[in-house]
Amino acid sequence: MPENRIQIERDGAIEVLTLNRPDALNTFDEPLTFALRDYFAGLAERLDVRAVILRAEGRAFCAGLDLAGWENDGSRGELQHYWRLQRAIAGLLELMRACPQPIIGLGHGAACGAGFSMLLACDVRYGAPNLKMDAAYIKVGLGGCDLGCSYFLPRLVGASVASEYILTGRFMSAEKALACGLLSEVVPAESLLDKGLELAGEMVANAPMGLRLTKEALNRNLDARSLSDAMAVEDRQQVMMLMSEDFAEGVAAFREKRPPAYRDR
Repeated sequence: MPENRIQIERDGAIEVLTLNRPDALNTFDEPLTFALRDYFAGLAERLDVRAVILRAEGRAFCAGLDLAGWENDGSRGELQHYWRLQRAIAGLLELMRACPQPIIGLGHGAACGAGFSMLLACDVRYGAPNLKMDAAYIKVGLGGCDLGCSYFLPRLVGASVASEYILTGRFMSAEKALACGLLSEVVPAESLLDKGLELAGEMVANAPMGLRLTKEALNRNLDARSLSDAMAVEDRQQVMMLMSEDFAEGVAAFREKRPPAYRDR
């Protein structure tokens, strides 16, 4: 992975992924973007990893895009150069949503523009008291709807609050994010990782396939056209899991008052 732009640590079935450009406030340059894309694309085949914690080194989670880190070597036109940049980061966010592992985002300091969108793409978010987030795109002469924020934010906080922040580019504080449900909890910065590991530990204590199917169902049912469509997804996954050895183990463990020993079978 280029120049150690990311660090990966393993804790059982949990991986801790750390953005590692602290001197540049973890902004998205080309090496960081493609290191992250490679990582999240690879998770589809790495089912031994069952939950991911996303965090950052330094004083900011991610201050957005590093335009100087995307050099056009002359082999592309300006349009093609910026299209490649746009799709690289957008594709990363799609890979985060598509990977079967739940992602727990730990935000601190600035999470601006692409950094904000990356937190939005996580399944659960905890924030330090100094976390401040903005859809900065509109502040630099672009449209405010970029990198999935117009999809994620209204679903997380409602259309009115989303419109307020996307149309202005103003910063959202950790306190406000907690009040509107964007954060699950505000945690002291020094306790963020422990909080993320605690939650991830609860997740991976569940049946492996059940955890994967649950993320898939939540993703699909955000866009379900009706209750019937949502329940069809739920019915499918529950009948699949009823036929698994892990279901039989879960029932036996419950009856015997012991922790289950799931085998992803």
